[in-house]
Amino acid sequence: MTLLIVSCIANKSVIQTTKERVKPNTSVVRTIKKPVAKKPTERKSDLSSTENNRTKTETLEATTRVRVTNDMVLAYIEKYKTVAKENMLKYAIPASITLSQGILESGAGTGSLCVQANNHFGIKCHKDWLGSSIKHDDDSAAECFRKYEDPFDSFQDHCLFLTGRPWYSALFKLEKTDYKAWAKGLRSAGYATDPKYPEKLIGIIERYQLYKYDLEVEGNAERPISRKILISPEEEMYVVGKGDTLYFISKKFNLTIDQIKLKNNIFGNALTIGQKLRIK
Repeated sequence: MTLLIVSCIANKSVIQTTKERVKPNTSVVRTIKKPVAKKPTERKSDLSSTENNRTKTETLEATTRVRVTNDMVLAYIEKYKTVAKENMLKYAIPASITLSQGILESGAGTGSLCVQANNHFGIKCHKDWLGSSIKHDDDSAAECFRKYEDPFDSFQDHCLFLTGRPWYSALFKLEKTDYKAWAKGLRSAGYATDPKYPEKLIGIIERYQLYKYDLEVEGNAERPISRKILISPEEEMYVVGKGDTLYFISKKFNLTIDQIKLKNNIFGNALTIGQKLRIK
């Protein structure tokens, strides 16, 4: 009897233990549900991360070191893409190269050299420079860099700098749409001392699809490089094309905007495609 009673007690304790284990299992199920409730919060975080891509910062380093956002670079491209394309037509320098160098060298227009001197391409004074200058730390302290009154003057001088020096002549034998060869050629010709300079330019070109501007210029057969019409030895006309502005035309022919307006009895700034302007 004693053994029977002990056996019964043991069986009851086993049953009680089994029942008690059910409760933890139930609580475990409830615990698993808690992370599930947090999923909407995680999705919101992912969405915020995507939205923040537009304001994500990166470091651009050449003659200056600055941190810029994606929007800042896009704004720079929008502002200077037309002059880059125009200069590609006139000087055969790929627009993608011009824009990528401008973005890198000037920190998308925010670097101190660019802000203080309108120097978008980090061009130093050199012996042939007769214009204004500014001191700026680069490979050495207080080096002489060119200073421009207008940022578009910097873009113009960049073209003259490349076309006017024999050691860059090999670049102009390359295809104008081969931005990789141009980027590597600039480094080989001594434009920059940074061994990663080509990779930086190529990265910017591909990230912002700057090569599309090269294709646009190359594929635009309706727009010749020169639209000057010689009416007489005393009177030379220019035919306005798509994208032309009074500012661009004034720089192209070394005139002021007021001079163009006066020669053509223009009172506003609006131009129409096909309009003929006296430029002499």
